[in-house]
Amino acid sequence: MARRTNSSPTGGSPGPRNRTPQPLPRRRRTFGDFVKAFGALVALLVLLVGVPGALVVAVGWPLPDGAPSLDWLQQEITVGTFIRVLTVIVWLAWAQFTACVLVEMKAALSGVGLPNRVPGAGASQLLARQLVAALLLVGAAAASFTPGLSQLGQSPDGARQGSVATAQQTPGGLFAQQQERSAAEAAAAVAEQAADATAQAASRADAGASARYGDTKYYRIQPPEGRHHDSLWEIAQRHLGDGRRYKEIYELNKDRTQPDGSKLSEASLIRPGWIMEMPGDAHGGELVEMPEAKPGVPEQVRHQIQDYSRTGHQAQGDQRQAGGEQGGRGEQGGQGEQGAQNGRSGRGDQDTAQFRVPQQRAGGDADGQREHADDTSADSRHGQGAPAAFDGSGFGLPEALVGAPLLAAGLLGALGRRRRQALWQSALGAVGGRRGMEPPVPTGSAADAQDALLVGADPEGVRRLDLSLRGLAASLAAESRPLPTVYAAWLGGNGDLHLQLAQPAGKPPAPWQLGQDQTFWMLARADAERYEETDTAAPYPGLVSLGTMDDSRLLLNLEAVPGIVSLGGSPADRAGVFASVAAELATNGWSDRMTITLVGFGEDLTPLAPNRLRHLDGIEALVETMEAETRQRRGALGAAGHDSVLTGRTGPAQHTRWAPHLVLLSVEPSPADALRLAELAADAGRLGIGYLVGTESGELPGAAWEMEITGEGKLLAPLLGLELDAQMLPAAQQQAVVELFVEADPEGGPDDPTDSPPFLVDISEQGRPAVYARLVGPYEIIGLDTPDGERSPLLHEALALLLLHREGVHPRVLSSALWPRGVTEDVRDALVERLRGWLGTDPDGTARLAADATGRLTLAKSVVSDLDVLRSLYHEATQGKGVDSRVVRGRLLTDALVLVRGPLLADRPEGRYGWLTHEIVDAQLPLLVADIGLALSSFHLEKDRAEKAIEALNASMNSAPADERLWNELLRATHATGDEDRVKRLAADLVARSGARGLPPRTEALLDELLPTWRSGTAAVG
Repeated sequence: MARRTNSSPTGGSPGPRNRTPQPLPRRRRTFGDFVKAFGALVALLVLLVGVPGALVVAVGWPLPDGAPSLDWLQQEITVGTFIRVLTVIVWLAWAQFTACVLVEMKAALSGVGLPNRVPGAGASQLLARQLVAALLLVGAAAASFTPGLSQLGQSPDGARQGSVATAQQTPGGLFAQQQERSAAEAAAAVAEQAADATAQAASRADAGASARYGDTKYYRIQPPEGRHHDSLWEIAQRHLGDGRRYKEIYELNKDRTQPDGSKLSEASLIRPGWIMEMPGDAHGGELVEMPEAKPGVPEQVRHQIQDYSRTGHQAQGDQRQAGGEQGGRGEQGGQGEQGAQNGRSGRGDQDTAQFRVPQQRAGGDADGQREHADDTSADSRHGQGAPAAFDGSGFGLPEALVGAPLLAAGLLGALGRRRRQALWQSALGAVGGRRGMEPPVPTGSAADAQDALLVGADPEGVRRLDLSLRGLAASLAAESRPLPTVYAAWLGGNGDLHLQLAQPAGKPPAPWQLGQDQTFWMLARADAERYEETDTAAPYPGLVSLGTMDDSRLLLNLEAVPGIVSLGGSPADRAGVFASVAAELATNGWSDRMTITLVGFGEDLTPLAPNRLRHLDGIEALVETMEAETRQRRGALGAAGHDSVLTGRTGPAQHTRWAPHLVLLSVEPSPADALRLAELAADAGRLGIGYLVGTESGELPGAAWEMEITGEGKLLAPLLGLELDAQMLPAAQQQAVVELFVEADPEGGPDDPTDSPPFLVDISEQGRPAVYARLVGPYEIIGLDTPDGERSPLLHEALALLLLHREGVHPRVLSSALWPRGVTEDVRDALVERLRGWLGTDPDGTARLAADATGRLTLAKSVVSDLDVLRSLYHEATQGKGVDSRVVRGRLLTDALVLVRGPLLADRPEGRYGWLTHEIVDAQLPLLVADIGLALSSFHLEKDRAEKAIEALNASMNSAPADERLWNELLRATHATGDEDRVKRLAADLVARSGARGLPPRTEALLDELLPTWRSGTAAVG
């Protein structure tokens, strides 16, 4: 089980360490930048000045001096006329380009809003944008080579007026603290670089003087006020008059043991309650003068800290009850007893920056905790039980997919949509009807991957998460409240959802509740299940699973991270994490639109979601792309009046804007590129852009959160208190999943689709089966006695699943289908044995339920369903004996249509057969019935039996009412009767059925051919 690690600033915990982000030096322009800028300037001068000048000198003014007369139109067209016409066109092109340059220059200089689109400009505006951008490098480069100019005329006091952001003391506020500490360190570094040698000597002299007994003063670090807590820079600014003297305070206190037992390890890492020794010239309130010459913290102040700690470590409920009176201590008290323990363990200030697993509700989910104690009652309680704990013995599947329920659900849903799309494209693109194209049956590793997806997928969990987040957004919008910034979501083992906020955002709207403190919003599973569909944009599409910890699954909101998230570890382990993140982002069910840019990996992943995933070849292309998009988003937000993408998602344009752009860079960038990325990422959280960057050295400038993946599959961030069982997609499983999508691709799949059904039966009189199940319509079984007791529905469902998968069903797939929330192996095995006994044996003694070489359960050929017969009849009519014999074809098609009694498993009980949502048989069956109806209609029309054709088409439409091909063929058959009024009534019926969408183009064209007056006639008939 995953555990939380405690790291100390002074102790050596294994794993990566979250360092204070280093200040980012301003990127200096290179000589190449000046060359580009100069070239852009020359090009602009040539195009804006040279072109019109050349036209005037060479051709002259192309327009006539006066108004043209009729004689002018009758003049002979000469070469000069053509030249003047071409000159006018060039003048118009020049005017359009000039307008583009002016528009782009205005947008670039103002920095507000997107450049206006010049009508019809296209490539001209793109060229103007590139030239203007390159030209502006001149100004930026000049400034970078003269850094001292900006400081002329400024007094030392003025240099100290900069705003210093300090670390955030918000419970659970991980990334905000990292971001603001980064800002504080950057400011401190700039000030340190500006200090000259004289100031350094004076600082050393002051530090030495402050050590004298008579000059010593102390300062107690105060609790947070609002968002921020104290930093050494701010203390030096207030009490020494110069924030740059923070190093003196650090030197005096770096080895001093604080009341909680920890020591100051870095200049910026301090926590409330610590006592800081100050230089002798410190002044202002809040200072404590100590006459005793004793090292360390004076006893009187130590007592004050102990009193503060005792009050500050009260429970969160006391914090909320204290109100304003406890305001100063409440923020510290929000840490609870865990905070006290972390303080005593020496973690210091970083304790406030941790992700914490949300506390589970008392009692939990009774259904989720219920175990299957014995097989006599377990298999009669559908949908209950503890999660399965299979060891995989004998039934091995890729555990990376089995243990990733949200990723598996997304992949499985996307795969189903891809297969349905292939079916419909095949049906609508065929001439004269389809020939029964069947999706390819996966084999080998692809089959194992598909089974693992079926076992691991949690579509209900995805649906609850999606509806919960959209419901929250809708409730906040109804109250005119903004969406809070969410850094992470925790999915508890009992189904509860916890959102970890960047900072307190007040009381959440019902049914959401406050969690373990003000930075957690919690939604119980029972409340989430009551949410319904809402027309609201997805509020947090950047959430992605990282792993599990203490039975809770962590989803990090990459879009909201204020900076870069770095990932260390071996290249192979990093690739597994990156592939998992990319695959889940590309297929998850709680997002509307997004762009995922992959660099250094993932070119093979694009088949998962070609509309979302894109692959770039190198970091240079990435930086250029993101620089342009960052400018565009910043300008668009400013023009729209939004401070972040979150406010934009709740406005009128919520469905058209602010889709996240998530960048996954698996290879470590060069130092120069890393600095450019860090500059871009500094404002990325506000713009809806997230960066996950791989690193081998662990040194990545601007990293807000540093993680490492170990060879044992642990995702570590010790300073943040995280040790997760990482969610990964190893190379072998990644290749198998991609193979599934490639085979299902209607355009890039196999060249020769499978025309034969997966299982053909003997349709002659001698091929009568021993067990016959009717699935197309109400479920019936012929040849078996109905089992007694409560196990009968479960056995029927298991048999239906096996009948729909003649290639075999993995035992774990069978158990996950029958018990979606888990079951133990002994219960599963007992069901299989009970099913084997119910089906019995063939006359030769062979069991009708057996296992193949891979361990998958298969049925004997003597067990047949009407769907098998239906497929076999159609195959024989169109590709077998019916091809050469018209009489045989008509008889086979008629027999096939008689088998259609309704939809698949029409009377299935509510709450069962949930696995059908993963199947495509619901799309295959209507297409198959439509093919049969079309073939039989064509058979009758060949002999001018229009009424028989209409009868066959109407029978088919009972199962496939939305198939456009059936309606079009019905129009032709009705027209063949010669009854124009009947055609008009049918046309009116079609128009009424189509509603506001209107008739399909092919149907409209057919009506124009068969009934030219249908547009006016249908209104009269209606």
